[in-house]
Amino acid sequence: MTYFGKKGKQEQARYDSLINKIISYVTNNPRVTAADITGYLCVEKKMRNHGLTPRKVGFFIPRHCKEDINWGEDKGKRVYFLRKKLEDRIKDD
Repeated sequence: MTYFGKKGKQEQARYDSLINKIISYVTNNPRVTAADITGYLCVEKKMRNHGLTPRKVGFFIPRHCKEDINWGEDKGKRVYFLRKKLEDRIKDD
């Protein structure tokens, strides 16, 4: 997942790392909210000082993970799940 803008190597690595962590969490736990993802990243992955909030994660996913993650509404909340199954993604590559 390469970003075609003005980013340094370290910033690009952090960006790619964040995308990979979000996708792996949604793969293992389908139908999660942005708050669940933020909690996982802040507590489990120790990204406390990154300033992540559910709102930021909710804006980040549709813009940067739209090929892999889709969303739907459940009881008035936005829930995220994989767009394709993992097996389908492997066959496409």
